[in-house]
Amino acid sequence: MSAVHPNAWAAEAIRRVRADGPGSVPTPLRALPMPALEGVDIYFKDESVLPSGSMKYRLVRAMFCHAIASGEIAADTPVFAATGGAVAVAGARFAKLLGLPFTAVVPAKTPATLLARIADEGGQWQMAQQPPAAVQEETRAVAARSGGYFLDHFSDAERAMAGWDGPTIVDEIFAQLKSEPRPVPEWIVTGAGTGATSATIGRHLRRHGHPTRLAVVDPEHSAYFPAWASGCGDYATGMPSRIPGIGRPRVEPGFIPGVINLVIPVPDAASVAAMRRLHTEAGIEAGPATGTSLWGVCHLAARMRAAGSSGSVVALIGDSAEPYRETFLRAEWLRARGLDPEPYEADLARFARTGEWPTAG
Repeated sequence: MSAVHPNAWAAEAIRRVRADGPGSVPTPLRALPMPALEGVDIYFKDESVLPSGSMKYRLVRAMFCHAIASGEIAADTPVFAATGGAVAVAGARFAKLLGLPFTAVVPAKTPATLLARIADEGGQWQMAQQPPAAVQEETRAVAARSGGYFLDHFSDAERAMAGWDGPTIVDEIFAQLKSEPRPVPEWIVTGAGTGATSATIGRHLRRHGHPTRLAVVDPEHSAYFPAWASGCGDYATGMPSRIPGIGRPRVEPGFIPGVINLVIPVPDAASVAAMRRLHTEAGIEAGPATGTSLWGVCHLAARMRAAGSSGSVVALIGDSAEPYRETFLRAEWLRARGLDPEPYEADLARFARTGEWPTAG
């Protein structure tokens, strides 16, 4: 491999990364029946079927291609990530595909199920020596000492996605809706972790002149809603989100407020209630961030109903329920954290039955 010219290796590496996964087959678009909402069609774009099981797969794929093309990842470059979550799982997968060592520096309380997923994809992990707020800088230093590449998804994912020249998730959504009764969605709904997905969607809608609006749902303790509402670009809460994959204690560089039409704050217990309802009523086994999105979808559908308007709303399934069997899907775990989904479950059941949404929701 070392005898291969660096440019030839880079071209082949990018080809392998781009060829991984389902290819031209889009992730499924699943309808969510809501009989009380005549004229409003709800869909969930199921990103959990992507090879690493999460929508972060798209971000990490673009980041690897960008880093290879920029000369930051070469044939012998070790790759590091500062997370035990979905980014690390996808990073381990792409590193293994290229024959590169991969290490995730993980916070101390990372669940064993997530560590196992990193290992299943061929990666290694090591426990961080610093508190969660300092894991990014700790990993950057570890990568520098090893001559490796730091997969900084908070700083680099949005830039990499902006340079991605393949089909986007929005291209897939519009192609899949062509044969549906309302082919141009009124709203697309997503959460924000790095901010790269909302930036990708918002830029696409503006670039192509679509009338579709973009809503971001935001959990408790996250900085994105107050930052968007106040216009304060460096807003910080200093508190971590409890909903995996979305919400941040500070505004990350990839969050682009100018392409977002609405940010909807969602109580964490409401996210859990909505996740559980998707499981029991729709057979969609998605993670808690998808519950956050469903709560936001109901909020928007209620607004449309009150205004007498019709249309479709599309939200994203970020990951499956599988990693959360011992946490968000266990009543004891929820009680220990003061999360009581029952009042919100009653709100969701009433909304499904009557179309009436709580005014404070």
